[in-house]
Amino acid sequence: MEIIGAAALIAVGIVVAAVVYGRTHGPRLAVANQPAASPRPAAVEVPERSAALAQREAELARREAELARREAELELDRDGILETQQELERALERTSGLSAARAKQMLLKEVEEQARHDAARRIREIEEETKREAERRVRNILSVCMQRLAAGHAAETTVSVVQLATDDMKGRIIGREGRNIRALENLTGVDFIIDDTPGAVVLSGFDGVRREIARLTLEKLLQDGRIHPARIEEMYYQAKSELENHIVELGEQGVFDAGVQGLHPELVKLLGRLKFRTSYGQNVLAHSIEVARLAAMMADELGASAKTARRAALLHDVGKSVTHEIEGPHALVGGELARKYGETEAVAHAMEAHHNEVDPQTIEAVIVQAADALSGARPGARGESLEQYVKRLRDLEEIATRHKGVDKVYAMQAGREIRVMVAPGAIDDDAASLLSYEIARQIEKELEYPGQIKVTVIRESRAVEYAR
Repeated sequence: MEIIGAAALIAVGIVVAAVVYGRTHGPRLAVANQPAASPRPAAVEVPERSAALAQREAELARREAELARREAELELDRDGILETQQELERALERTSGLSAARAKQMLLKEVEEQARHDAARRIREIEEETKREAERRVRNILSVCMQRLAAGHAAETTVSVVQLATDDMKGRIIGREGRNIRALENLTGVDFIIDDTPGAVVLSGFDGVRREIARLTLEKLLQDGRIHPARIEEMYYQAKSELENHIVELGEQGVFDAGVQGLHPELVKLLGRLKFRTSYGQNVLAHSIEVARLAAMMADELGASAKTARRAALLHDVGKSVTHEIEGPHALVGGELARKYGETEAVAHAMEAHHNEVDPQTIEAVIVQAADALSGARPGARGESLEQYVKRLRDLEEIATRHKGVDKVYAMQAGREIRVMVAPGAIDDDAASLLSYEIARQIEKELEYPGQIKVTVIRESRAVEYAR
């Protein structure tokens, strides 16, 4: 039994040893028993890739050589072209008798003259187009304003007429040895004309205020019936006092009609004095009110300040009421008065600029200019004496003839247009356009006139040839 037990233990030990050995050496045996792996294909492909690269390098080398050869050929061709060009230039110089520099200078001069001509033509086209558009817009605005403003016109003169009940009153007005009429003329500064005109005495004087005082004085004397130097003096001062109050009322009425508020009382009084002042037969106060209305409507149409334009337009001629007391252009005098009595700088500037004594800097100043010209140029608004009319025509022709190249000048359309004939050999088309501009600017600078004057320069071109 002991032998069997020992054999069993030995067998168990052998089995355990076999298991342990199998776990330790089994993987190594498995790896060792696997078949050998086949060789990699990369080792076979390397020679083929090397051959392709070598072939590619050879192709690149061949192309580089080809490019170098072509560059050399192009360089030779370029040198040949330059030599040919130089030969052609020398041949052209020999043929034309001009050097390259001289030919280039002549070409540049010709191109410059052509460019200047084209530029002048283009400028004329742009100016004409701009003028057409501006005139269309201006005509539209002015027509609308004139349609909205309907004002009557009455030309006034420098005389007043006092009606008499009977011609017997003429002798009483003259008085014994003319003492009454002398007293009247010395006090009023107005000429009393007593002639064969039935039932009337004519008062003549350029100062409307004095003429009105004389008229009131004479009417009061006729109503009273007592005409002698002492009574004349009493009636004169009474009429003068009444007229001062009447002037204020006229100024207030004018301010109301123009739609202006807040004027200084002195400016209102000066406006009232304009009732007795005329310009080319047009009453200045009525003209100022009309200009104020036109300027306000034009400012509304153009998007400017209607308040400033209306105010400046109403006051633009206020300097005329004191021009016999203060020296200087009435526009500048009026501007100083406006500043003195609290008006804004914009209003004073527009007043000063309406006759170009100063250059207009605001749109309101330009509007006042246009409204003033429009009011004076409307049909029937102003009259003009024959002497002034003839002098203006003579001055227009003199201004045009002082320019070089002018042959003949004709004033037409009652001085509203001048036509200038120029010598075609002395002035070309471009110079003709410039001449019309210069004449127009000189007329604006040297003359005063209502409305506008058209300047037309006429250049006649003639082509003459003889058949032999």
